[in-house]
Amino acid sequence: MPIAKSTLIYQGQALHASDWLQRVAEYAAGLTALGLRRGDSMALWLPNCPEWIYLHLAAMELGVATVAVNTRFRSAEVADIVGRSEARALVYWPGFLGIDFDGILEDVDDAALCRVEHVLVYGEGEGAQTPPRMVRGKPTHSLQAVRDHGAGMQAEWPRAQADDGCIMFTTSGTTGAPKLALHTRASILKHAQEVAPTFGYDQPATTLLQALPLCGTFGHAQAMSVLSAGGTLLLVSAFDLEQAIHLIEKHRVTAINGADTMFEDMMATARPGQFASVSDGGFAAFATPDVEDFVRRAEDFGIELFGLYGMSEVQALFARRRPGADIAVRAEGGGYLTSPHAAFRICDPDTGCELPRGEAGELYARGPSMFREYFNNPGATSAALTTDGFLRTGDLAVADDERSFTYLTRMGDSLRLGGFVASPAEIEAVIEQHASVRSCQVVGVEGERGTRPVAFVLASDGAEIRPDALHRHCAGAMAKYKVPVRFIELDDFPRTDSPNGQKIQRVRLREIATEQLR
Repeated sequence: MPIAKSTLIYQGQALHASDWLQRVAEYAAGLTALGLRRGDSMALWLPNCPEWIYLHLAAMELGVATVAVNTRFRSAEVADIVGRSEARALVYWPGFLGIDFDGILEDVDDAALCRVEHVLVYGEGEGAQTPPRMVRGKPTHSLQAVRDHGAGMQAEWPRAQADDGCIMFTTSGTTGAPKLALHTRASILKHAQEVAPTFGYDQPATTLLQALPLCGTFGHAQAMSVLSAGGTLLLVSAFDLEQAIHLIEKHRVTAINGADTMFEDMMATARPGQFASVSDGGFAAFATPDVEDFVRRAEDFGIELFGLYGMSEVQALFARRRPGADIAVRAEGGGYLTSPHAAFRICDPDTGCELPRGEAGELYARGPSMFREYFNNPGATSAALTTDGFLRTGDLAVADDERSFTYLTRMGDSLRLGGFVASPAEIEAVIEQHASVRSCQVVGVEGERGTRPVAFVLASDGAEIRPDALHRHCAGAMAKYKVPVRFIELDDFPRTDSPNGQKIQRVRLREIATEQLR
């Protein structure tokens, strides 16, 4: 891997791999001195910063799995992830953004920290204070001290193997606690190498804005790919809109990936020409009602956006829409498989039988980027995988051709209506064709006659929402079982913040719909 040619830019300073790879080796030696060994795990509760990458790469050298912990998480979430991952070390930044991380740790249940043997403390500027001797009864060490100790050692350790655990991502499961998807060293490195040429990160002068958090697969996959190809990674520890626009222009950023809301905010704030260096960008549609219009406006702004597909189990950037495709195509999630060794099929959600091309069903996926297991959860791992190694993704999709598919929605969001699987997006698209509707969200509500669709609509400027007119419109365009039983007008959809941007709260919409239909 040409990682030795890569560069990190952080807080205005360019850090070349020829220099910082020495820090990785020093951290590896320092972690070894603390007793971390192959097969252990280490929790990184850090924002985007060079130390996140150094420690992660050092752990990879040792065969130690990084446990990615989001800095937005609070005591119950930290307790759950650190405890179930069996982390032997916890790394955190007490003063980051003025958040009381020490107070959060104080509220973590003792049982969750029972395997933690060392707490490693990071800080910058005034936050780089000498840590207390103990935190929650665990010995503490500053990261600087760990690295300094490693620099004075002639440490040796067993060479990490391809199948060693490398990183655990939390899933966004809809039932119970999030599962911990454990990836191997091989799956991370192979995916990074295959993403680079597909996304153009192997081109000279590649500079990617790393605004997405490294703790999630979206941010992690792009970062590892750019570094593996010898590119430049522009690290942002906390996303600030004005700062991001300034950095894009100053460092002539060539690639950006992110949530639709991030791009919307940047386009609303930036001046024409400030993104002249950006060739294209991948996006995940979380909150934008009219995705095709969003992609068209980005095109007018000078950015060619394209839809993506990924998840914790197969990593982000598993598939992408091809540049140069029509806007309507690039607005859709899914696309062509990144790896030539990956495969997919579309199957009946109930029987598992493969469906004909063009028919919607559950997406099954397989490839080099696959996770090894759900950590310490063999039952869930077995249930998620087919006998021939495909992952049951839980996503509704349709095959475009042998190498490309279109993502429709999560199976939990798909509707089983009249014995058929229907995508809410399909019904929403029909409703949004009516002149009175600016945007629409469709959810399913259980009743005596099974699941029935309910539509929430936002009115176009100056328009009046008439449910009877919308019902006639839908009845003339869709099968009867897809026509919503109720049309509910809202001023806006309920939304919630997530690590990658705002998401529409479909659970809350279901609650409202259930109350309305009582």
